Amino acid sequence: MRLIFFGTPTFAARILEYLIAQGHTIVAIVTRPDKPRGRSQQLQPSAVKALAQEKWPEIPLFQPTKASTDPFAEQLKALNPDVFIVVAYGEIIKENLLKVPSKMCINIHGSILPKYRGAAPIQRALMAGERETGITIIEMVLQMDAGDILGIEKIKIGAETNFAELSERLCQISGPLVQKVLEQIERGAIQKTPQNHAEATFAPKINFEDRIIHWEKSAEELHNQIRALSPDPGALCTVEVKGQKKTLSIKKAKENLNLSGAPGQTMVYQKNEWIVACGSGAISLLEIQLEGKKAMKIDEFIRGNPQPITIKI
Repeated sequence: MRLIFFGTPTFAARILEYLIAQGHTIVAIVTRPDKPRGRSQQLQPSAVKALAQEKWPEIPLFQPTKASTDPFAEQLKALNPDVFIVVAYGEIIKENLLKVPSKMCINIHGSILPKYRGAAPIQRALMAGERETGITIIEMVLQMDAGDILGIEKIKIGAETNFAELSERLCQISGPLVQKVLEQIERGAIQKTPQNHAEATFAPKINFEDRIIHWEKSAEELHNQIRALSPDPGALCTVEVKGQKKTLSIKKAKENLNLSGAPGQTMVYQKNEWIVACGSGAISLLEIQLEGKKAMKIDEFIRGNPQPITIKI
């Protein structure tokens, strides 16, 4: 079959790589426009574009500002695609595009639908303390993530699993699952299971406020927030270092339920240990990054900052 792949982040790039390795015919790749990143704000390509240019420069690559325009739909239609595969593309696919493939548009989504429809299913599941998630492949419809289920694979989430680790595990199960679904589509043997829309929950895009640590929350809530944002973009708090306010990104922590104190109070700060009180319990900071510095393990950070750091509430 002739496939057109839509995707933007590393998660999508890994699945694209799997599909090409399995010998699928990718007739075009569609990704989001380059974005300014970092202090220099220089334009940087998406992970999908970077990988495509490195490994498959012969495959047509498109970066429309808006994909769901009639001219772009006609451009893709001229490629005679059988299936669109959409993975974390970053734009709602509208009806004019959904009608282009001869067989179907499918979406690979990082949750057990209908739970966590939306842009950030992996992070939101971790924030909520879920112990199970998965990959769902659906037929795309106009309503976001609401199409019939074509395939589903579930995995357990460990108590310490972070965003990067969970994303990697979901990538690993996505490839074989989409391979199975594509084979069924090609044979005309695909089975569709409607979602129970009454059970739908939503996973909105992570914004800056989602990154701010509110120390009055429980140790469990903050631990889940930190691992959901680890290693990037990171959960944030404000600290005072040598009389200056700085932003501290917490990359890794663990719960410590044996200590308690006023929210944000440093309970222990010595050698290789920094323990901060929460609304209930406390968390031990294991890896952090001070504004303008590199990420450090806690023992390395304390060696360079031997005086206790004040957390500003």
